[in-house]
Order: sequence, then structure tokens, then C-alpha cells
Amino acid sequence: MRVAILAGGLGSRLSEETDVRPKPMVGIGGRPIIWHIMKHYEVYGFSDFYVAVGYKGDILKRYFLDYTLVSGSVAVSLQEGEARSLEDAQEHWSVNLIDTGNDTNTGGRLKRLEPWLRDGTFMLTYGDGVSDVDVGALIDFHRAHGRHATITAVRPPSRFGELIFGDDDTIRFKEKPQMGEGWINGGFMVLEPEVFDLIDGDDSGLEGDVFERLSEEGQLVAYRHESFWQCMDTLRDVRYLRELWESGNPPWVTWE
Repeated sequence: MRVAILAGGLGSRLSEETDVRPKPMVGIGGRPIIWHIMKHYEVYGFSDFYVAVGYKGDILKRYFLDYTLVSGSVAVSLQEGEARSLEDAQEHWSVNLIDTGNDTNTGGRLKRLEPWLRDGTFMLTYGDGVSDVDVGALIDFHRAHGRHATITAVRPPSRFGELIFGDDDTIRFKEKPQMGEGWINGGFMVLEPEVFDLIDGDDSGLEGDVFERLSEEGQLVAYRHESFWQCMDTLRDVRYLRELWESGNPPWVTWE
């Protein structure tokens, strides 16, 4: 099963980082966040990726083109002007980087991937969110319900700390707790090719247009994920993810 990743947006709310790189290339622990996402899928046996690039897509392309040369030991022949890796890449991925335009909306980006994804069930996620979601259980859930689309529903972390009161008015402060209310689409979706028929063109939004139509037709279900999920929308999110990485036990790392 192929995995599609939306990685072409402007990332304007994270301009401190995205002025010079696309958001999926913002680093955590020396690796871009898109690498962390792909490593998670690899744990479940998925290694065929289709990345919808747009804004500063050349940086994503260059990263994967040079991947084996920059991630290990290298031998350089100055006389011949050639370089070769001395190590095999640990990641046995096939990465297809599809140019979907700078101004294309999310649904339109997916539509542009149709020639490569039309022949069967595929997965889709955003290039700026990490999670420990059980991808195998997610796929089983999708197949059991037999709908055109399954999204992973998550409860986003609160923007504010939570005060938990004791009996004597003492409090315990909990930073960025999981919300006890409301669910949102956390990515990590499983889709059938019929979804492409609902995308009108480049201006179509994935959630506002495509998923609303699927919902009206009774073809959209949600897999509830109660454990870790975190997006990278703001500089605060970047710092939080980096702190989790530096803690030595980042909750989204399932490959060690």
C-alpha cells in the first residue's frame, strides 16, 4: 500500500522556520519532521512514498537526492569529481516527489497524485504531524467499516497549561495536557480511489470540500487515537517537539 504525504503548503504560521525551508523540512533531532513520519510508517512495513511538494519543493528534492551522501560516510575522488557513499542507507524507501504547484489547495494536491494512487487503497497524511498511532490497527478499522475514507481522530494538546485542584485548594500544574473535549483530524488517513472523483481541481480543500462531501454521503469514518499526537504549526510546537526529542524518550518514536 502506498503512502501519500502532503508537503507543499506555505507554513505561514511558522514563518520563523519556513522563510527558508518548507515546513516538512523543519528539523527535530537533526532530521526533518517528514523523516520522522516516514520512519513511523516503515515500522508497519510501508516504504513506498508519494510526496506532494510545492513551496520550496526543491529543498525536499535535494534532501532525498543527496540522502545517502549526507547521512553516512562518503568517499570523494577529487581527480574524477565523483562521490559515493561508503554505507548502505538504513531506510529502504522509494520516495516519489511530485510537483503539485505552489498555490494548490490540499485536495488539489491529492488530485495531482491520482495517476500514482488510483489503482487501490492508499494512505495519506500531512507532512507536519507526528504520532504513535497504530497504523496496522487503523488499516484493519478502515477495512472493517468498508467506507471510502477513514481519518484518525485525535484530541489536540491544549495551548495552555492545566490547573488541577486538590481538596485544600493546592494545585498541580500540567503542561500541554491532552484536551478532554473535541476531536480533530490528525492525518494518518486511509482512502479508497473513489475519493478522487470528489475533487474538482486545484482549489479544492481536503477537509472543507472533500471530507464534507464524504460525510454527507456516509462514506467517512474516524479511528479514535487516544495516545500521542502533535502537529508542528507554531514555533512553540517546534520547541516542544525538540524538548521531547532531547528528553531521550520521544513518544512518537516507534522504530527503536
